[in-house]
Amino acid sequence: MKKDQLILGIETSCDETAAAVIKNGTDILSNIVASQIESHKRFGGVVPEIASRHHVEQITLVLEEALREANVTYDDLDAIAVTEGPGLVGALLIGVNAAKAVAFAHNIPLVGVHHIAGHIYANRLIKEIEYPALSLVVSGGHTELVLIERPGHFKVIGETRDDAAGEAYDKVARTLHLPYPGGPHIDRLAQEGDPTSVPLPRAWLEDSYDFSFSGLKSAVINTLHNAEQRGETIEPADLAASFQQSVIDVLVKKTVKATQEYDVNQVLLAGGVAANKGLRKALTEAFESITETELIIPPLSLCTDNAAMIGAAGSVLFENGKRSGMAMNGNPGLDIETI
Repeated sequence: MKKDQLILGIETSCDETAAAVIKNGTDILSNIVASQIESHKRFGGVVPEIASRHHVEQITLVLEEALREANVTYDDLDAIAVTEGPGLVGALLIGVNAAKAVAFAHNIPLVGVHHIAGHIYANRLIKEIEYPALSLVVSGGHTELVLIERPGHFKVIGETRDDAAGEAYDKVARTLHLPYPGGPHIDRLAQEGDPTSVPLPRAWLEDSYDFSFSGLKSAVINTLHNAEQRGETIEPADLAASFQQSVIDVLVKKTVKATQEYDVNQVLLAGGVAANKGLRKALTEAFESITETELIIPPLSLCTDNAAMIGAAGSVLFENGKRSGMAMNGNPGLDIETI
């Protein structure tokens, strides 16, 4: 019988210290995440220096817990997959150096993983990917449409020209005086409002799959300020609903259009904003009539940063023959098309 492949995944690109053990690229044996949200909440966003210090404090504990829960040792591992980039450079360095230390000490192959490739391959933990596939990546730092023509090979066909969707969510939430992280609060508030009550723009960028949310963010801020100057009150729930609808309309329409043009077998939702209930509902409704393409939406636990997704992506790259040496470093500008 063929031996099971065991990959240890490590993720420290932002404010989660995470480790996981993945079997055969699809089965989660453990998935440990130490969140730092409470530490950063009082600052209204992630403070890189604080994030790095927390990673230093947590990385060894998280690694030990991932192995213990999976009931394996370092000697059982076939490879170590670690987020190489993009991300906060100080945070990336903690995970990368921990991975290199373990790989060197136990003579285990090392595989550097692109953070967004991890988000995309989180879907593999739900169902095996059928190529060609298209991924809508929506997170705090990225909004992209990525074509995956074969395992481990990515082509970006659309990307944000300014603010990513998640970044716009956080800035609008701050304007509405909502707590950090703002995205989930906007989503919850939007369920109570009327999405047609406040007219807001959509940046369609015709003849392109690119995205732009900077103008929408500015429109929300200007709408609030103008109302205040006139002594008028805008219901926060209505503004949140209108903003969210503007974002979702563009994301869904471009995804459907790309799905039809590239004739893909599956569409994979990925990234932290994939947890957004409004987006999940709108995509599900849009793909009900597109029977030839399967829509895969990961559970909430696999939308935000975690190490299981890094292990899943690392498994594909490992099978493709990718190996990273001891010279690997944290690379905040890593290009997904070159991994």
